[in-house]
Amino acid sequence: MTDPTAPASAGTSSTGTASTAPAPVPDPDDNRRQVLYWRLLARLFDPEEQPALESASLAVVEDIGLPPALLDPGASVDSVVQRHPDLADEFDGLMTPEAEPDGERDRAAEVRRAALASKLLLNVFSTGSGAVSAGQLARWQSDTGWLERALGCPPGGLRGGRATGPAAGGLGPELGSLEADLVSRMRLREVLADPKLAARLTPSMSLIEQLLRDKGNLSGVALANAKSLIRRYVDEVAEVLRTQVEKATAGELDRSVPPKRVFRNLDLDRTIWKNLTNWSPEEERLYVDRLYYRHTTRRTTPQRLIVVVDQSGSMVDSMVNCTILASIFAGLPKVDVHLVAYDTRAIDLTPWVRDPFDVLLRTNLGGGNDGPVAMAMARPKIAEPKNTVMVWISDFYEFDRSQPLYEGIEAVHRSGVRFIPVGSVTSSGRQEVNPWFRERFKALGTPVVSGRVDKLVHELKTFLT
Repeated sequence: MTDPTAPASAGTSSTGTASTAPAPVPDPDDNRRQVLYWRLLARLFDPEEQPALESASLAVVEDIGLPPALLDPGASVDSVVQRHPDLADEFDGLMTPEAEPDGERDRAAEVRRAALASKLLLNVFSTGSGAVSAGQLARWQSDTGWLERALGCPPGGLRGGRATGPAAGGLGPELGSLEADLVSRMRLREVLADPKLAARLTPSMSLIEQLLRDKGNLSGVALANAKSLIRRYVDEVAEVLRTQVEKATAGELDRSVPPKRVFRNLDLDRTIWKNLTNWSPEEERLYVDRLYYRHTTRRTTPQRLIVVVDQSGSMVDSMVNCTILASIFAGLPKVDVHLVAYDTRAIDLTPWVRDPFDVLLRTNLGGGNDGPVAMAMARPKIAEPKNTVMVWISDFYEFDRSQPLYEGIEAVHRSGVRFIPVGSVTSSGRQEVNPWFRERFKALGTPVVSGRVDKLVHELKTFLT
């Protein structure tokens, strides 16, 4: 017999009548979104198709009015957009949605974004295995461009890293690694030997690295196509970096030089302010007895830039970017640029510094490194220490040569040269620097500069002009 004084159990009223709390009604949009994401995970981690998830995902996609082609792993984003042009705008900024003004979640919109995002993520990150054709690489590059747009970056912005987006995070290096894997799985020499296939290639850092490493094994049509791809990439990167150089701070104004008294230099605000005492209330007129002009003249002392770059296997990005940067600075007035590349030997590339394409063709990527050999070549180039900046780009893993290299660097710095150690020159800023050198550079007052291209551009432009 039940004790009438005992408390009622869950689901039972005090009178003994059973009662049940109403079960929460599942949100159909939440269910749809989960189906799409479960399919995404299954596809990424298991090559076998899951029929139940595929059919459920197809029902979701059709139910929300999106084309079934989004679920076709063989369809590129380009092909989907060509057939459904209205989707192009939806992919832009897809993964950086703005918050709803009233703070409420638009669950239907989240389902739609999940379907589009799943397409992008699968096409980019599910790369399979085996040999890769030029067409497959081109399609992957195009799909990755759409993913970059979805993250708020221009196509190529994460891989070449010429830009960053609010949702990019550390994705750039991962995309670069995927692209490098695809390039390594491609029969590149056969592709380059066929002009039609070579024309389908889009130059990228991964592809350029492979071309530079393999250029000694290419000849004839294949070599000509390789050079054309390298030239295209160099020109594209140079245009972006040239813009960064133009936008960077151009040094301090030289106020010892009087401003030019021309109309474009007229400082109107200052002129009015300085002449306010001449205001006539009766006539409502301001009488100006002196004009003021802005200083626009910059320091023009001749400067020497010595760039020393490690061309070992881990520094490919830096080698490409720094040769292009050196050529841009060589084009500035009264900047004398010298370029030295080294591995276990050093090579003076100064005669070709204005043509980064020519410089890259003369480099031999890979091998070890011997910093003291490079210092022995670079140090005699210092004519006036106070007007010289030396940029040394390396990971500084010198092993038994660490102390001799540091002593050479310390002597250069003490002489008055502006020494700038750089761990790498990439858009992502990812770098690895020998901790032994990092600590000593910090103590010397020359800390390692962040490897971001724009940071180095700012440092150089401020000092040189």
